[in-house]
Amino acid sequence: MRRSLVPGLGVVLVVAGALLVPGNVAAATDSPDISVTNVKAHLDQLQSIANSNGGNRYTGRPGYKASADYVKAKLDAAGYTTTLQSFSTSAGTSYNVIAEWPHGDANHVVMAGSHLDSVSAGPGINDNGSGSAGVLETALAYAASGQTPKNRLRFGFWGSEELGLLGSKYYVNNLPAAERDKIELYLNFDMIASPNPGYFVYDDNPAGNGARDDLVTYFTSKNVQTEFVDVQGRSDHAAFRSLGIPTAGTFSGAEDTKTSAQAAKWGGTAGQAFDACYHRSCDTIDNLDLTSLDRQIDAIGYMIWTYAQKDYNGGTPPAGDNLLKNPGFESGAVDWTGTSGPITDNTGRPARTGTWKAWLQGNGRSGTENIGQPVAIPATATTAALSLWIRIDTAETTSSTAYDTLKVQVVNGSTTTTLATYSNLNKSTSYVQKALDLSPYKGKTVTVKFVGQEDSSLQTSFVIDDIAVTAG
Repeated sequence: MRRSLVPGLGVVLVVAGALLVPGNVAAATDSPDISVTNVKAHLDQLQSIANSNGGNRYTGRPGYKASADYVKAKLDAAGYTTTLQSFSTSAGTSYNVIAEWPHGDANHVVMAGSHLDSVSAGPGINDNGSGSAGVLETALAYAASGQTPKNRLRFGFWGSEELGLLGSKYYVNNLPAAERDKIELYLNFDMIASPNPGYFVYDDNPAGNGARDDLVTYFTSKNVQTEFVDVQGRSDHAAFRSLGIPTAGTFSGAEDTKTSAQAAKWGGTAGQAFDACYHRSCDTIDNLDLTSLDRQIDAIGYMIWTYAQKDYNGGTPPAGDNLLKNPGFESGAVDWTGTSGPITDNTGRPARTGTWKAWLQGNGRSGTENIGQPVAIPATATTAALSLWIRIDTAETTSSTAYDTLKVQVVNGSTTTTLATYSNLNKSTSYVQKALDLSPYKGKTVTVKFVGQEDSSLQTSFVIDDIAVTAG
């Protein structure tokens, strides 16, 4: 980290609660426990690199290039498309490592980054080996997870942050305007394992308030209180922020002193710096709080898993928490009732995201299948909506007769209302989003139900995924 970050724009007081997921972000049911053991192994390697190269990993010196080569080799082996971007500085040549997962919509890029260089005084294991190792291991874990992202994931490891945020500035300033516009979010992680840690969340860019709040909500779900910190131009998100790109991030504290109130909230020692070895030779592998590191890297994992699936295409419904549980079926049939079998990871039909979906009918014989889930629509809502993504393929050849149907229904007590009916006439080789009005059911607990019916021959498959019920 280049300069002191002073907590400044107020305190977020949080209490234990359930993890909330925005309505247009797919629920990260597979959000991982990023391995702190693996992250620590990366940090051991960065320490070894510093030990072999004059005790530091400073820009223009062999320790920095060796650090960049180490990160790039790990990402290459995992299947990322990587670039070693060189640029000149007053201290010599420096490098950014840029890694892109070659899947997902390249028009919607979700990016996370950290600076990889140290100061000249020491190896920089907390500042910022910790953030770099956390971002690296999250990228490796995603590659190994089998997840299929909706959006393009990109990771940046910046050179020359300690010389004035040079690497991130160089990267952003050399992107064509059209490519900059594709970056939907940049997340920055700079010093996340301070030995006397705090839990700070960036609060200096209104465009990133949604991601900021998601970080707070995540920590809340883990019974960890947070404070906002006004970072402004003092870390690598600054170049993205200046272009209006949404940014957010976390920080565990540098040379500022932990207060008594913060010590009561987070533990540690009041009256001492969050990191007494900040920018010093003692910022070594022994200068880490592994509890902070473990919590912070899981937050990185949560944000990457969640925003990889965020809908940036303007689909309906917009903002609001998804009131359904297991809306993408990635936990199997958990929280859903109805016919046994339609909720499946069978590869005969693709899921829209992840590997699970609801595949109703497709049997080519007479039968009925259904799935449903109860949901409470708040009485205070001004709007309520149901959205779903549906893919329909059929062996029926007619263009005029609906032989096979899927009905979307709402069961309210003893009354069943059909909101929409889709059939073999609506066939589509790709998923199409549908949006339906639930506002008549405000203040009621109803069951959202999907009923598939097929005639005696010629299959029609109704495959649905990523269902949402939202109230605004």
